[in-house]
Amino acid sequence: MANTGLTSYSEAHGQWLSKERAAIELISAVGKLMYEKQVELVLFRNHLVNVSSSEILRLHEYAANVVQKPIEVADTVALASALNAMDLPPAKIDIGKLSYEWKTEGSNFASQAEFISDKLGEIVNGTSTKKTEPRDVVLYGFGRIGRLAARELIKQAGKGQQLRLRAIVTRDASDVQITKRASLLSNDSVHGQFEGTVDVDLAGKCLILNGQRIQMIEAKNPEDVDYTSYGIDKCLLIDNTGVFSDREALMRHKKSKGVHKVLLTAPGKEIPNIVYAINQGTVDIDKETIYSAASCTTNAISPVLSVIEDNIGVERGHIETVHAYTNDQNLLDNMHKKPRRGRSAAINMVITSTGAGKAVTKVIPSFKNKLTANAVRVPTPNGSLAILSLNLKRESTREEINTLLKKAALEGNLVNQIHYSMDEELVSSDIIGNTCCSVFDSPATIMSNDGKNAVLYVWYDNEFGYTKQVIRLAKYIAKVRRLHYY
Repeated sequence: MANTGLTSYSEAHGQWLSKERAAIELISAVGKLMYEKQVELVLFRNHLVNVSSSEILRLHEYAANVVQKPIEVADTVALASALNAMDLPPAKIDIGKLSYEWKTEGSNFASQAEFISDKLGEIVNGTSTKKTEPRDVVLYGFGRIGRLAARELIKQAGKGQQLRLRAIVTRDASDVQITKRASLLSNDSVHGQFEGTVDVDLAGKCLILNGQRIQMIEAKNPEDVDYTSYGIDKCLLIDNTGVFSDREALMRHKKSKGVHKVLLTAPGKEIPNIVYAINQGTVDIDKETIYSAASCTTNAISPVLSVIEDNIGVERGHIETVHAYTNDQNLLDNMHKKPRRGRSAAINMVITSTGAGKAVTKVIPSFKNKLTANAVRVPTPNGSLAILSLNLKRESTREEINTLLKKAALEGNLVNQIHYSMDEELVSSDIIGNTCCSVFDSPATIMSNDGKNAVLYVWYDNEFGYTKQVIRLAKYIAKVRRLHYY
């Protein structure tokens, strides 16, 4: 028996090492596709760039256990190698989906190349010469969202530079301020260290991030800068100051030379409020030049509300957000213009208002006059929760609602917005760094006995998850989105 156990252990370990070797081959293929062809591979929506071999094997288990589409890492490697041998335009391809389709349909094709050509369609056929011209980006303001946006833009530079960060504008660009801002970018108490290099050129007033020179510009007013003097033209300006929130104020940016479009990272007045993947198609991006990416909460709840509204229908509902504290609140008790927010954020739960209920109607008009909303700020620095209590138009079940949201998270237009969690031990710190704006907590779903009321729990990284949505919208309005298959 002892010998049998030893053999069993050796065989299992040998099988694991074989899979790990294949995972290392996949890492190489992913990197080659990214940096030589500007083709990004994901595996059932999960990123494969800069991940370990163990993480790749975990994602293959995720494919079997959660997605319920078992795939073999050997097939994934073979398909990635076949993609490397093809002439492809910049694209984003779900190799997990492709691998499962090869497993179930591969016998119908003479080769993997033929199979890939059939599945990828326009990505392969006649579009190999299509290249994306990068669009210059200026960050106006460099707070929490601005710094995360900078990190993400620099990180994505190897993906063909759809968006090219060229400048950061602050009210003070003295040597001391530039040095301090470089430090804040390098080190973050919530999101950890920046995975790259941060250097400072004080003489040139630049941050050098992973070899990219980012101009630091000082300006007291939006119209004060001539961006063309820095070689920046027709740029997308992302305003994350929160100071300018209506069309008239944001149009001041357009008075500066070199600015083409403006994107606000907060709810806006008199301008389109967009939650990417929900209502971006309602705006003519050839004519509109000022946009809002709405709020972190609106981005979190809209995808889930959209799924329920489209498939079951909502009569009315209430949204309660349990939100991390923000810089708007006081660290210690002090004067504040808004009720309760003057009390110490670090030691109190603070009831406050939220415009998320009304904001949803700008994104999904059918919710007009259906939703109420309120918020409780809690002593956590990041990671929030929206509790949706919905009266439904027809009877439903817990199983139906969870199935609908799982399907939306894995197929269709919302795969980058909804993360379907089956973790019964999930807590707020677990969702920090999640790339989705909505993390649906399926074990927490509650249904009333009559099946007409549902209580849904949606977590969200109110900083990074929201920033990812900002970047997605930025690519869309700048017309630099790649072809995709997922």
